[in-house]
Amino acid sequence: QVQLGESGGGLVQAGGSLRLSCAASGRTFAMGWFRQAPGNDREFVAAISARADTTYYADSVKGRFTISRDNTKNTLYLQMNSLKPEDTAVYYCAAGGILSAVSYFHRGSYAYWGQGTQVSVSS
Repeated sequence: QVQLGESGGGLVQAGGSLRLSCAASGRTFAMGWFRQAPGNDREFVAAISARADTTYYADSVKGRFTISRDNTKNTLYLQMNSLKPEDTAVYYCAAGGILSAVSYFHRGSYAYWGQGTQVSVSS
């Protein structure tokens, strides 16, 4: 059983930056970030392999967001730059096992989830 806890959310103006962190209670393999805006399904944002040698991004965040991890600290990060109002959502950290490339994009591939952190971007 792995417990995940996100932090770093908040309110920021459009064009600003935030850095989310996700602390894991133990060793993890594939990890990802998802987000859910009111009235919408939870959607994929970014993911990273166990050794951080492969990353994946949703088209909507490519070039603006960067996912990274520090396995010595069991911590996952999401650096978010050039934020837009449409990035407003609750952001969730997720952890899974060893995944195939296509599986990283699907929320069903992740067994463990954090409680979420709110990100709000004003125009």
